Amino acid sequence: MKSGLQEIYDQHVIGNYKRYSVCLVRGEGSRVWDDEGNAYLDFFPGWGCGLVGHCPPRLVEAVQGQIARLIHVPNTWHTEPQGMLAKELASRTGWGGQSFFCNSGTEANEAAIKMARLHGGPGRFKILATLNSFHGRTYGALSATGQPKYHQGVEPMLPGFVHVRYGDLRAMEAAVDGETCAILVEPIQGEGGIHLPPPDYLKGLRNLADQHDLMLILDEVQSGMGRTGKWFAHQHWGIAPDCVTLAKGLGGGIAVGGLIAREEFACKLKPGTHAATFGGNPIACVAALATIQTIEEDGLLERAIHLGTRFRSRFESLKTRCGLIADIRVKGAMIGVELNRDGAEIVARCLEKKLLINCTHQTVLRLLPALNLSDADLDEGCDILESVLLECK
Repeated sequence: MKSGLQEIYDQHVIGNYKRYSVCLVRGEGSRVWDDEGNAYLDFFPGWGCGLVGHCPPRLVEAVQGQIARLIHVPNTWHTEPQGMLAKELASRTGWGGQSFFCNSGTEANEAAIKMARLHGGPGRFKILATLNSFHGRTYGALSATGQPKYHQGVEPMLPGFVHVRYGDLRAMEAAVDGETCAILVEPIQGEGGIHLPPPDYLKGLRNLADQHDLMLILDEVQSGMGRTGKWFAHQHWGIAPDCVTLAKGLGGGIAVGGLIAREEFACKLKPGTHAATFGGNPIACVAALATIQTIEEDGLLERAIHLGTRFRSRFESLKTRCGLIADIRVKGAMIGVELNRDGAEIVARCLEKKLLINCTHQTVLRLLPALNLSDADLDEGCDILESVLLECK
C-alpha cells in the first residue's frame, strides 16, 4: 500500500478494524488486484458477500442501468425493484412470506427481534438464542449473540435474551417459560466456526415453537441465498421457520439485508413500528434480483454442492498428512477447517502467497468462496493452503 494512503487512514479513519497493508483496487470473478498490480485468489470475497464473485456482469449491468434512472426514494412510495425482489424471495421459500428490507444482517435481526416481541405481546418478551452464535453488532442483535467477548466493555446488554448450548434440544426446551416469545438460531453457525446442527435439531425447534406459540427465527445472513446448495440452509432439514433473516450474499456485494416472515407475523410490523431509510432502495434491489438471476441461470445451487464435495475431498486427504487439522465441517460453499493451533499465522502466510482466507474463533479457517469459483481456482487455492499448513506443521 502506498504510504500516503496509510497515513490518511491513520489520521482520519477510526481504527476499529485490523487492516492488512494492502490496498485493493479491482476485482473480477474470484480474484482481486492491489494498487501494485498483484493478483490475489479470494476464498473469502467480501466477508462472504461476494456470493457470485467480484463485479459479476449481470449485477454490474443492472446497477449501472438503475443508478441512471432512480437512485433512492422513501419507502412511502412503491418501486418495481423492491416489489419484484419480495416476490422472487417468497417464491423460493416453499412457504411464501412477506419481506422487509434494510441494509445489513444486524438490522434484519433487529427487525425480527421487534417482530417477535410484538407477536408475544405483554409479558412475553424473552428470546431464546444459543451460545457461540453471532447475530450482529447493534444492541439487540449483540444481546442475542452468545459470545461474551463481544459484550465486554459495552455492558449491560439488553434484557430478555437467554442463551443455551447450540444443538441441545433439551436445553432449549428447559429454557422455555411463560415469558418466552421466540427462538432465534443460525441453522449453521458461521462466525462461530461453521457448526452444523444435529440431524433432528431444527425439526425439534420447529415442534417446540409450535407447542408453545413461539416465533421461530432462523438467522441465514451467512448461510442463505444458495450458499449451501439450497436457497436457504434450513431447507436441507425439511423445516419451515416463521421468519428468516438475510444479508451478505443477498445483494452480491451491494449492501442489502432483510427478512422474510409468514404473514401472521409480518403483519405485526404496522406503519410506525419499524423502518429503514435506505432499506429496499432501487439499487440494492436490482442487485439482489441480478444475484438471484445469476444463481438460477448459471446453475449455482448445484455448483455449491460440487464445491463442497471437492473442498471436503481435498481437506480430508490433507488431514491424513497434516497433524494441524483437527476437524473439517462443510455444507456446500460453507467450509470450516478447525486447527489444533492458532490460525492467524496461516492466514498471514496465505496472504503472502496471494490467497485470501479467514480465521474465526482463533482456530477455524473459514472459507466462503464465490459459488462460481472454478475447479482450477479451487485447486490452486487448496494447493497454496496445503503448502502453508505443511510448512507450519
